Amino acid sequence: MSESCSSCAAAGSCNTESCSSAPQLTKAQKASNVKKVIAVMSGKGGVGKSSVTSMLAVSLMRQGFKVGILDSDITGPSIPKIFGIKERAGASQGGIIAPTSRGGIKIMSLNLMIENEDDPVILRGPLITQVVTQFWKDVIWGELDYLLIDMPPGTGDVAITLFQSLPINGVVMVTSPQALANMVVRKAIKMVRNYEPPIYGLIENMAYVQCPDCSKKIEVFGAPQGEEEAKRTSVPFLGALPLDPELSTLSDAGKIEDYKSENFDQIARNLAEQISKSSDKNLA
Repeated sequence: MSESCSSCAAAGSCNTESCSSAPQLTKAQKASNVKKVIAVMSGKGGVGKSSVTSMLAVSLMRQGFKVGILDSDITGPSIPKIFGIKERAGASQGGIIAPTSRGGIKIMSLNLMIENEDDPVILRGPLITQVVTQFWKDVIWGELDYLLIDMPPGTGDVAITLFQSLPINGVVMVTSPQALANMVVRKAIKMVRNYEPPIYGLIENMAYVQCPDCSKKIEVFGAPQGEEEAKRTSVPFLGALPLDPELSTLSDAGKIEDYKSENFDQIARNLAEQISKSSDKNLA
């Protein structure tokens, strides 16, 4: 691949005469400049991946970054509900206009394109992957430092399409203390390693509940295994998160941006550090 093609690959498409065989930029892509695309993945459902994606976005936004979320869980989208977004996605001659949260996070989800949020999405695999790629090509993301992709469970059609079609810069893995969750996340890690993106790190969610009276940590799902699992799979450990009823309450109310957590903020800083290290390696 020529030097010009390498630059184009980072943008997700090609816009030079020497790369005439590559797909041309859409109007939406020409109006967008996304610096880093990060997939948040678990392999297994039920580990709180969407909540982690949302709070990572909020923490990065609080650090002054411009952030967006692409909800690729087409049949089970939850991001708009978590942020309390009821505005439908708009359209212009240039592409789809993604609604923005109260804090300024751009969000695109299929739930922003259907009449009722609880209407089922009944689509076969090829149509689901078509919708996901449309969210990348036809949404006007504008200037973003980070676009987080909330991945669906599993390692099937959508995950394969995203890794093959989008310029994903890296992946964050989410697990929980159960041995079953760790077994499935190992499958996801092995899948990612079949492609090029580095794994920035592993987050262990729901590692404990903290007593509001005595601050004792109660390990309701057993002893945390995240740090050990990270070592076993040679992945950086970004940190452990508690099971916090306040986060659930605010998410149900669509007010996740009101949630304060030093744990999330520290994990976001750890993530930014791993991204920086990965970028330094690529430049070496």
